[in-house]
Amino acid sequence: MKQFNLLIFTILILFSKNIQSQISKSSTLFKDLKSVDSLFFNEGFNKCNFQILEKYIPSDFEFYHDENGVQNREQFLKGFKESICSNTEKKPIRKVVNESLQVFRLKNNGETYGAIQKGVHLFYIKEPNKQLYLTNIAKFTSVWNIQNGQWKLSRVLSYDHKEPKTDYGSGFNANYPMPLFENDKEIGTLLKKHKIPSISVGLIEQGKVSQIRTFGFQKDTIKAGINSIYKVASLTKPVFANVVLKLVDMNKLKLDEPLSKYYVDNDLKGHRFLNKLTARNILTHQSGLPNWRYLTKTKKLSFLREPGIKWEYSGEGFEYLRKAIESKLQKPLEVIAQELLFIPLEMSNTSFYWTSDIKEDQYAVEHNENGKKINFEKHTKTNAAANLLTTTEDYSKFLVHLLNGAGISRELYQEFIKPHSKEKEGIFWGLGIQILPNLNKNETVLMHTGGDYGTKTLAIASLKSKKGLVVFANSENGMVLWNKLLNEYLPSFGAEIMSRNMK
Repeated sequence: MKQFNLLIFTILILFSKNIQSQISKSSTLFKDLKSVDSLFFNEGFNKCNFQILEKYIPSDFEFYHDENGVQNREQFLKGFKESICSNTEKKPIRKVVNESLQVFRLKNNGETYGAIQKGVHLFYIKEPNKQLYLTNIAKFTSVWNIQNGQWKLSRVLSYDHKEPKTDYGSGFNANYPMPLFENDKEIGTLLKKHKIPSISVGLIEQGKVSQIRTFGFQKDTIKAGINSIYKVASLTKPVFANVVLKLVDMNKLKLDEPLSKYYVDNDLKGHRFLNKLTARNILTHQSGLPNWRYLTKTKKLSFLREPGIKWEYSGEGFEYLRKAIESKLQKPLEVIAQELLFIPLEMSNTSFYWTSDIKEDQYAVEHNENGKKINFEKHTKTNAAANLLTTTEDYSKFLVHLLNGAGISRELYQEFIKPHSKEKEGIFWGLGIQILPNLNKNETVLMHTGGDYGTKTLAIASLKSKKGLVVFANSENGMVLWNKLLNEYLPSFGAEIMSRNMK
């Protein structure tokens, strides 16, 4: 193993002066190399097409394996024929984790002569009349050279082999076994370093929940798991907004009708702006109301400005809309949400407040910046803007729901994802959620964050690539890991998301 590590180090040193920074996944070189890699392994390795293998393997080919030693071209092809393709009863199949791929251009005097390709690959066994089953996960680094205008695979390093049942935390999904960080074994060290008791991550790929992962502890020695319930603060708002839009789609509410028809807060009686307050300008944070009345000098609700004029974040607006809906329909929001959203999506661990079904040993208790538990409140009343209790799995299902049409008409969905108000440069608001357009030039992202003292939450969904990320942390320091997560799982635009939000 020491010799192998020295070899990797030596190769990296030799190439370091010629390696450019990681190239874009939309670049021609990245796509060309991905296509060549796919042809080499899918047609050559997986289907035992020797002509493909021989075409792309040069005479000076070398293959380094951290468990099976070093092979040259002749040894590799011989072993391939005798070991890989001779056993038809248990045929190994190699697949690459596409999102793990990285490519670095190799240049000499300004001319591209090759590339380094890195990633994670998976090894399955194919048996007659059985589904593929995963047996091994490893990292790889390949060196591709251009010889007479043809890509050649000159060096391959395959290392850090693991069985899929180990080292991947709770909620491991063999269909997408990417490590959460560079090495999942180190997550405990990272959490301890930043005094974060637990983190729970939901990953969405191709418009589906791909993986749910949890690390650390809910409290004390109780480990976090996929059924751990977090208070997600303002991530409540998109859930409420979706319920509102379903009611609009059912003609039980109108976006632009005065809410004063159904409810008037005592503090606002007789106000000249009262009849201008609508569901639309509340969902787009243009209600003209403060965030919370208790934060104002008078402790009373009042309009800061005329509704529909300017963006200003307001939890009071969402609560006002909830009260109007409950008054009109004569039903509590929890019941409406269960009927229209939670039950259809099988969000069985989600509620706007503490119920008898929620067990305290499931709850991820909030912690302060020093990693100490905070005395938490069991909220027993609905708040449309905060305090939703849910699991990462449930919220990931919800995010998939938003990506796949949100359960509303196409016309209303376009209103939902259309920028209606501007928070700041590059960040707009649709109907209940942030809109970040033109990321990486052509990607639009839906986003919302949540933060109360001791809990930090994040939800992101990309409309074009159908990717998404849900992150819950029961810590005041939970945001520390967001940048790393975004760069790991949304590499093409994660950094830009952070940049826009930090401005």
